[in-house]
Amino acid sequence: MKLYFSRNLNPRVAVAVARYLDAPVEYVHAAPLDPSQQEKFRALNPNLRVPILVEGDHSLWETDAIACRLSQLTGSEFWRTGTAQPEMIRWLSWGTHNFVAACDKVHFERVTKQRYGLGPIRDDVVAEGLSGFAEAATLLEQVLSGRDWLVGSAVSYADFRMASVLPFADLAGLPLADYPHVAAWHARLWQLDAWRDPFAGLDAPELPEVPRADVPGAKPQSV
Repeated sequence: MKLYFSRNLNPRVAVAVARYLDAPVEYVHAAPLDPSQQEKFRALNPNLRVPILVEGDHSLWETDAIACRLSQLTGSEFWRTGTAQPEMIRWLSWGTHNFVAACDKVHFERVTKQRYGLGPIRDDVVAEGLSGFAEAATLLEQVLSGRDWLVGSAVSYADFRMASVLPFADLAGLPLADYPHVAAWHARLWQLDAWRDPFAGLDAPELPEVPRADVPGAKPQSV
């Protein structure tokens, strides 16, 4: 079983899940958009994106689906089942459309575009993202003031998915410190080796450096 990945946001989550669950996968760094690799990967994922989980002659793409499958394979409740599943799905859905979306909007402008030379930072998009971040983080701050994790008393995939962009928060200049309970929650995640350094020991080329001068409050960070 192979997990094709890169160091970008969603593949990072998938690798973190696999490492956390100690899933029986072979990790293979891939670049499906490379013209020399497109023919191979189009058959595995027509979107030409990673992560992709390949079991025999079956391929599964999309990070959430891969996390679900890896939890099944390892017999883990990391992907909640039973009565806890609806609550987990709620956080996955809300996070995707609110907190993660806002974080990603800022990250794309300040980090991804600068990393790959995709044009100048659009301040209006950053402002929109920061506004969405503040609104969503305020809700999360209230929720996490009374619990350590989003679902039940232990970490779940809801926590990994909600925190997708937070390893890059300093790089993107996201004001995480303004929300101490959210920051403390991510600090708990950071204590997990699989989350803090999912690529440890893997053949995974570093991403290009990001110029820092144009990002207010940004800090260098090795992720």
